[in-house]
Amino acid sequence: METITIQVDPEIAKAYREAEPEKQQKIATLVNNWLKSIIQEKSLEKIIEEMQEQAKANGLTQDILEKILEE
Repeated sequence: METITIQVDPEIAKAYREAEPEKQQKIATLVNNWLKSIIQEKSLEKIIEEMQEQAKANGLTQDILEKILEE
């Protein structure tokens, strides 16, 4: 893996910095997969479907995702 820098809203940055390392890794995996899908020019519907499948495979349920977004 390689590190890049992207701009996000301040509350997103704060929540990420304060998250446990395991949670940060799950977020990094989701973002990596999302960016990979965009670069491959897949349809948005297909991207969302694949992200949901990968999130479930990584133990990230819809409830957990919603809690992450609320923080």
